This record gives sequence, structure tokens and C-alpha cells, in this order.
Amino acid sequence: MERGCAENLPSWDRLWRCNRRTSFKGKRDYAILSVLVGCGLRRAELVELQMEDFEQRDGRWLISDLSGKAGHVRTVPVPGWVKTAVDAWAQPAGINDGFVFRAVNKADQIWSDRVSTKAIWAIVRNRATASGLKNVAPHDLRRTCARLCRDAGGELDQIQFLLGHISVRTTERYLGCKQKLRDAVNDRILLDLHP
Repeated sequence: MERGCAENLPSWDRLWRCNRRTSFKGKRDYAILSVLVGCGLRRAELVELQMEDFEQRDGRWLISDLSGKAGHVRTVPVPGWVKTAVDAWAQPAGINDGFVFRAVNKADQIWSDRVSTKAIWAIVRNRATASGLKNVAPHDLRRTCARLCRDAGGELDQIQFLLGHISVRTTERYLGCKQKLRDAVNDRILLDLHP
């Protein structure tokens, strides 16, 4: 982590810009944060993610047949910047198949075939704290993904598909959506029905 970085940047930018990516651990942590925010995965989905799950379809990267909560299967589009972060970790680490995210010891060496959900919690918490953010959990990054998608003009049903929510109400809660009766969306329909 670069000194003085935390106080000079807007809150969420700190997680990315203050994270040194020169060590295996730094590259791995950056890739983990990128997947959590860019793809909206849950911790359990992240630790089960394998290199073989990434595929190209219609000219874009995606995670196909991701088995999520309660065994629901979905396809998750992967933004280019997320795939770049994953590759920046996997290639120098020599990870070509199997689990994407592996444990890294204090000597900056990979020492197991996967990372645990508990480790993901610690990575997010430690990186957030070092960036000047308090009480950030992995699921907060999933909600951040939803909000960033919505702020970028994403449709509610597409965000629901991305996150694998069965009910659109869950997605609405993530986004803090409330019906606006004073500025109702159907007031914007301008049809001239008079002959």
C-alpha cells in the first residue's frame, strides 16, 4: 500500500489505486477485489471459481454456468478490466487450470490450490482498512457492483440476472430503490391520443 494514498482519493477508488500489484499477494488481492466489484460474485462463488470457467462468447469474456446460492446457475459477463486483473495474477503465478485464487504465504509464494471464504473476508477487510475504509465486507462489494451498474444506466432486470437474484425485490433492496410517486415514470409517456 502506498503511503498517503488513502487520504487523497474518493473512497472506493482507494481500494484499487492504493493497492500495490508488484507481489503475488498484491496481484491476487487486486484480482479478487476486481471480480467482487466487477462481477458481483459472492465469496463462496469466488473461491470455487476455476480458470476453466472463463470462456469467450460473442466476442466477450464470461463466467459460464456459475453455480450460485441454492444451486441456481447463471452466466456472468466479465468486463475487460476484470479479466485483465485476473490474467495479471494468474499468468505470473503459473495458474493455467484449477482454482483461480490460491493462498499466498508471507514469503510471497503460492502454497495451496485454493483460498478459503474466510481468507476472502480477511483480504477485503484488510485492503479496505489499509485504504482508509471502515467496516467493509465482501458482500458490500457485491452491493457496490449493483449500484455501479445502476448508476451506469443498467436495467434492473439485467442487474438481477448478473447477481443471480431470484426475486427482483432483492435487487431493489441492494439498490435502495423506492417508487417515486411525485415523479412517476409513466408521466414521461407523451402520446397524442386526441384525433
